[in-house]
Amino acid sequence: MPDLSSIAPSGVVSTLQDNWHNLLDGLRVTLELSVFGGALAFVVAVLLGLASISRFAVLRGISRVIVEFFRGTSLVVQLFFLAYVTPVAFGWGSHLLLFGIVALGLNYGAYGSEVVRGSLNAVPPGQWETTTALSMPWITKIRRIIWPQAWALMLPGLNNLMVMLVKGTAIAYFIGLYDLTYVSDELRKGGADMWTVYGIAFVIYYFAALAFSAVLRRLEVRAQRRLGIRPSKSRTTRATAEAVA
Repeated sequence: MPDLSSIAPSGVVSTLQDNWHNLLDGLRVTLELSVFGGALAFVVAVLLGLASISRFAVLRGISRVIVEFFRGTSLVVQLFFLAYVTPVAFGWGSHLLLFGIVALGLNYGAYGSEVVRGSLNAVPPGQWETTTALSMPWITKIRRIIWPQAWALMLPGLNNLMVMLVKGTAIAYFIGLYDLTYVSDELRKGGADMWTVYGIAFVIYYFAALAFSAVLRRLEVRAQRRLGIRPSKSRTTRATAEAVA
């Protein structure tokens, strides 16, 4: 049975007071992995997603090979390859944070590309045909017509992947990167109660994922309002007032 006194509010507070600087350092690395890994994943997802619907078979083929490779191989193995093989093969130094960001960005970007591809294909065919009838350049029709509609459709899927990426940053522990999971385990090894330190880590991961999810949900609502899918607050309030009157 665990020592309940160690996981009581006083035990949690004392653990936070004694180790807050270490936890903040770990949280900083976790957030760096999340923010920059998520940004890279988004860029990769967009590029591969657009390439997958290209009229050029070569681009579609390259996109498919890349996506299947990173989806079909282990993220842990990808991280180990970047961290331990590439420095030896190419003679550059070991940059663990950069390797973690790249591994997360490529892996989750491959998954995200399918979200982008599916959302682009979900735009009604009439929209594509209209842009063709108007002889719009490819970039113009994607930027002005197709992308705004697909953006609102892909945000829920990207939101889900972002939450998974935040939790997935814990793999940085395997290469000794000083993230939140690594700090929690070091505190446990140093004598801190494991129920307390891992409980604190649970809460921190939860709120970090919740914060990223809230931002993407806000973007989703904004995108839907711009397309007229969801009425704005002012219009909703006005309609309610008129109904009451």
